[in-house]
Amino acid sequence: MTITLAIVDDQPLMRFGLRSLFETDDDFEVIGEAGSGLEALELIQRLKPDVVLMDIQMPELDGVKTTARLHELGLDSRVLILTTFDTENYVLDGIRAGAKGYLLKDVRPQELFDVVRRVAAGEVFIQPSVASKYLHLLTTRQQELEHLSPRELDTLRLLAKGLSNKQIARDLEISESTVKNHVKSLLSKMQVRNRTEAALNAGKWTGE
Repeated sequence: MTITLAIVDDQPLMRFGLRSLFETDDDFEVIGEAGSGLEALELIQRLKPDVVLMDIQMPELDGVKTTARLHELGLDSRVLILTTFDTENYVLDGIRAGAKGYLLKDVRPQELFDVVRRVAAGEVFIQPSVASKYLHLLTTRQQELEHLSPRELDTLRLLAKGLSNKQIARDLEISESTVKNHVKSLLSKMQVRNRTEAALNAGKWTGE
């Protein structure tokens, strides 16, 4: 099945280059472009692409805030941040906003294709060189946090595998409302804002 894409970048040359690149592979179809965050919000709500390639620094509304708005709207489009910035705060803010991937623009074309496929399939991906900075920041913040309870750890392990609350409830033989309480508690203890960020850091808490 063809993966539909939207390219969000304030540089026309970058948008043209990305479109031209993806047109070389039949697995992808670029269905829209936007040069600002506000333009992107309208475009993505209207076209509903599978994956959004999102720059960070843009006029009117930056990529992180645009991603957060899209997440709040509950759209199915998955955001892959593609930028030149790899500072800890940019990475952390991007993932917390709801991005499903973070890549630098010096990535090789084939790797970009592979990551887009993975993100479209439901995976979360952070470029290794970027992930080390992100994990270092979170590790520093986690040193004085509470431990997760055994049941919260069970919930986290299943959450990290991509299971929904309903599926976790079935596997653990507990109610869905209890799962929601566990998820809320573990997000608070881990000091993360969403399930994606919790899944990315599950290994540090479960020891796996």
